[in-house]
Amino acid sequence: MRTVELPGGEHVPVLGMGTWHMGETASRFDSEVGALRYAMERGITLIDTAEMYGNGGSEKVVGAAIHGSGVVRREDLFIVSKVLPSHAHYDGVINACDNSLRRLGTSYIDLYLLHWRGSTPFQETQRAFETLRSSGKVRHVGVSNFDSRDMEEWQSHDDGGLLATNQILYNLSRRGVEWDVIPGCRHRGVPIMAYSPLEQGRLHGAQALAQIAGRHDATPLQIALAWVLAQPNVIAIPKAVNHGHVDQNIAALEISLSTEDHNILDAAFPPPVGPTHLEML
Repeated sequence: MRTVELPGGEHVPVLGMGTWHMGETASRFDSEVGALRYAMERGITLIDTAEMYGNGGSEKVVGAAIHGSGVVRREDLFIVSKVLPSHAHYDGVINACDNSLRRLGTSYIDLYLLHWRGSTPFQETQRAFETLRSSGKVRHVGVSNFDSRDMEEWQSHDDGGLLATNQILYNLSRRGVEWDVIPGCRHRGVPIMAYSPLEQGRLHGAQALAQIAGRHDATPLQIALAWVLAQPNVIAIPKAVNHGHVDQNIAALEISLSTEDHNILDAAFPPPVGPTHLEML
């Protein structure tokens, strides 16, 4: 498993697993837990969740998967969760984190993110994040869905804290962030965490992906994921709901796209030619 270096020197896997929409339906709980456990057994140790997902249900799925796996120790996992902007005031952050820890059944979260910008001043959220870090409840902090101006403002108020990542929507069909957000993060040494790297499966029918997939004995979605994984300092967190999807995502790590492949993809999914509004799902 290739890794990305966080500010501060810790290395995390370049491929993780997302859990958006997990924990929403009781009848799927066991199968979702099973998919996560299988991913862990296959070496996927970075798991992304949030208090928003399933109103906490996703965190419960992750917690059940953690404690039901006899293969992976908690200290070998890297768990990411997020606090909603409506809870971004000092007491709200502390309480939200405690609730997430309870649902996850763990004493600490490896990376805790502000899910997107709200009305709470950044300094207040940062003060709560620092309290959580000092207490050991959170190891790293970061942000999500931040554009370039948000990043600049956040870091202008950050009193020496290390911003571990900016989690953003990034895939072949959502390349606007390549104009300013990603270059700005790279300039600051902040890795990108790409959510929905497969556009929730909607890239499957793209002709260019099918053309390249045929040359690599792969699926179109594996090519789309391989493209994201080929970007420097980017972590991808695709969701997988069964063993087959997990296997396909892991196999994408072995796909090496050629210059010709990249040229075909650039023609089909052009990079930005100017600034655009930050996209979110």
